[in-house]
Amino acid sequence: MAWTVKPSATTKIERRDEPWLTEEMKAHYTETYIPRYATRMGALMPICHDVQHRYGWISAQAMEEMAEFLGIASADVRDTVTFYEDFHTSPTGTNVIAVCQSITCEACGHQAILDHVRNKLGVEVHETTKDGAFTLLALECLGSCDTAPCALVNNHRYDNLTIEGVDRIISDLSRR
Repeated sequence: MAWTVKPSATTKIERRDEPWLTEEMKAHYTETYIPRYATRMGALMPICHDVQHRYGWISAQAMEEMAEFLGIASADVRDTVTFYEDFHTSPTGTNVIAVCQSITCEACGHQAILDHVRNKLGVEVHETTKDGAFTLLALECLGSCDTAPCALVNNHRYDNLTIEGVDRIISDLSRR
């Protein structure tokens, strides 16, 4: 597999007038997170989790604001956010379906479930339906090998999944 080179130095970052990290958030981080770590870099993960929780995703502008606040390189923030599958760099759908693709789930048929959801929703992995109702993800491990295959749907784990079970979940979510 070849590396794909991206023109990151010349990429234009979409900006909004309102900052993603408010003064209230920064005060909270300074009081709660920063004192827990030997360096400010140590507070990056909990701050990323907080931003993700508040907004549902972490924008490029938010990453720059986190880097400035922590006094670290923007590249360090971007590397962290893009490394962990739990963080999203674009808005997600109202409902997020994340199918586990660990070796155990693979052995127990995760691919059939993933393919079924892809076809049912008409999206590829890491895409959102046109109506914004569903985002489909594939995650490395949900830590539930004894109940494989499993998926995380809106932060609720579903175990021993079947195609019929996934259809019920999607149907229930569609009615909301």
